[in-house]
Amino acid sequence: MRIGPAVTESAGDDPKLNRTLGLPLVTLYGLGNILGAGIYVLVGKVAGFAGSSTTLAFLIAMATAAVTALSYMELAGRYPVSASVSVYLHRAFGKRRLSTMIGLTMVGGGVASAAALAQGFAGYLNSLVPIPTAVAAVGLLVVLGAIAVKGIGESATTAAALTGLEVLGLVLVIWFGRKAFGHIEVASLLRIDPAVGLGGVFAGAFLAFYAFIGFEDMVNVAEEAKNPRRTMPLAILFALLASTVLYLLVVVVSTTVVAPAELAGSDAPLTLVFERSGASHGVFLSLIGMIAAMNGVIVQIIMGSRILYGLASEGWIHHRFGRVHGSYQTPVTATLVVVAAMIVGAAVLPLVSLAQLTSLLVLIIFTLVNAALIVIKRRHREHGGYIDVPAPIPYLGVMLCLGTLVFQVFN
Repeated sequence: MRIGPAVTESAGDDPKLNRTLGLPLVTLYGLGNILGAGIYVLVGKVAGFAGSSTTLAFLIAMATAAVTALSYMELAGRYPVSASVSVYLHRAFGKRRLSTMIGLTMVGGGVASAAALAQGFAGYLNSLVPIPTAVAAVGLLVVLGAIAVKGIGESATTAAALTGLEVLGLVLVIWFGRKAFGHIEVASLLRIDPAVGLGGVFAGAFLAFYAFIGFEDMVNVAEEAKNPRRTMPLAILFALLASTVLYLLVVVVSTTVVAPAELAGSDAPLTLVFERSGASHGVFLSLIGMIAAMNGVIVQIIMGSRILYGLASEGWIHHRFGRVHGSYQTPVTATLVVVAAMIVGAAVLPLVSLAQLTSLLVLIIFTLVNAALIVIKRRHREHGGYIDVPAPIPYLGVMLCLGTLVFQVFN
């Protein structure tokens, strides 16, 4: 991997969005999205598919995500724009309709993801107060939608603050469950549970993949980042490394302390793990689980609205989505449309279906992103980006993403 000098924006640039985000804030923004997207909400559901092979399922998902993350790192440095994937595909294939369709697919994935997270929030809330899932999920989306309209600074700062609490919750789970590490063998983590077989492991990996998505959403705030050609690739790298370490430690503790079948039946899985580890304040972890879901939702709202804004800026969808509020400096119309779609999704589909739909859409997008980088690297060997990944990386990304898709669709 080549890392080159950073390229700053020229003084003559006059971006419509407000450039306020530095490397630490973008990294925390992305890390919060990755952590909120899966480990608090879906670790139990993955265990339901993969059984004692849950750690292996997470490792498979991690490998698939990591390879594609490298492709995103180079592309984010080459083209630091809000429409991200749509622009990448247009630079590679020159097909406006394809770029527009994939951009809208990304918005659809974000909508499904946020709806799933809103239901996850409701699950943790219900472990404290009996409130109907639909009411809790819709209420959360309305409140966070208002924050996202107010401004990117408020949204990203909120996300960064919530990320700190998310990390604290995972560290507490690891700390209280640390005795689990004395009762496992590394080789056992890589064995296939005979009760679920290879099919169960890959079904679990497909769902676990949802837990690693989020780095691709980071690139959609490129036009609001300082020195984006350097900031975006490094933020993706740091966020993915941190989330991978935390995930693997938490999964090992969770599946050792609580039987996978019991874990699968819980709407607040990490609270259950926390309590079984000997901690006396499970309510505290339920609150953090709610915060994690909130963080994931607010990032998805930002992502979806910025993609619509970017597509409108390119002239590929109605110009109304590209309008920026004079005071808030946010795309208000795009934000309201995205939030409305999330509310519908949260009210109609169950959590696991929403997560599986998100994984399916994101894997399709990842396949095309890797393919786009293959073409771009052939046509434009020299570029002003910060990172240049080895040529085989996007080929490997295509194979891993397609393999996972094919197995899931035809299994």
